[in-house]
Amino acid sequence: MTAWQTREVSQTRHFASDNYASVHPEVLAAIAAANGGHEPAYGADAVTAAFDEAVASVFGADALAFPVFNGTGANVVSLMALSPRWGGVVASEHAHINVDENGAPERVGGLKVLPVAAPDGRVTPASLSRWQGDLGDEHRAQPLVLSVTQSTELGTVYSLDSLRALIDAAHEAGMRVHLDGARIANAAAALGVSLAEACGGADMVSLGGTKNGAMGAEAVVVLAADLRERMAADLPHLRKATMQLGSKMRYASAQLAALLTSVDDAGDPLWLRNARHANAMAAELRAELEPLAAAGAVAFTQPTEANAVFVEMPRTLADELRQTFRFYDWMPGSTPETVEVRLMCSWDTQPGDVERLGELARGIGGVHDVTNGP
Repeated sequence: MTAWQTREVSQTRHFASDNYASVHPEVLAAIAAANGGHEPAYGADAVTAAFDEAVASVFGADALAFPVFNGTGANVVSLMALSPRWGGVVASEHAHINVDENGAPERVGGLKVLPVAAPDGRVTPASLSRWQGDLGDEHRAQPLVLSVTQSTELGTVYSLDSLRALIDAAHEAGMRVHLDGARIANAAAALGVSLAEACGGADMVSLGGTKNGAMGAEAVVVLAADLRERMAADLPHLRKATMQLGSKMRYASAQLAALLTSVDDAGDPLWLRNARHANAMAAELRAELEPLAAAGAVAFTQPTEANAVFVEMPRTLADELRQTFRFYDWMPGSTPETVEVRLMCSWDTQPGDVERLGELARGIGGVHDVTNGP
């Protein structure tokens, strides 16, 4: 056995990212079930056919799904499919495609990202006008696609009404709409709606699996009925050309199918159970930090609407907490002595993890509860 097989597995569950989380046992069981015998490659297998059926059941009969390797791949393939080479993609300044994908939409897709201000991560219909004046100008990238993230990179969630209003405004402006759904499950759980409803009428969605308990699986899902015929013909070639076509696709399909179709005794699918739990842990984590906020020792910088808590705290507190738990600095704080951090909860975050972080933070900050103060 190699060193990594015999290593001692850490029992600490961190708050850096839901990508840190382990794979859900029901997903592992689905992978194991798909592992028998030979199956045709490149998606011509029974498991992928079952995933296709699940997508039609969840997103509607017109929906088409294309499993890919990762979220960046799903975003790039989606945006390339929706835009001509000269197109631009309007997105939040915080959008993953703008700040966290190393320019992949531009380097690989050849598409200019056109950012707009979004202090809480949510794009508004009014902000679309920032780039609309460029339509028809041959010297400017054409704003032909809007990309929105649900839930957003700042942990906020578009309400159904606000998302629909935004997407309607984009469509009226002649734009197609892509939804980055890396955490669409968390948004749907927070809103109490289906995955399809949480997409708000977008034309195409990057369906996230990895952050929701999968080992490593995402999918491009075509939602717009008027795109179905063209995408059925074009997307297989685009997926291959962008190196996102898996030969043993059944293993990715098995993971995504498990998230959509594996239900508990109450009839709740795995995606919902995982997302609901992660969201609940974030709410509990915020409650654990509330005494510090009430005492003025920290300040929440965004509402906690999904599975992330954004909080500004002294750098000394962040550094001491990081001796036990990993998490990311997000932005510089309002003073040189402070920093905004992101604390992310996962499907496998436990109440004990949250309580432990809260106790450590209150102990370091000298705050014990809301009523007694420091």
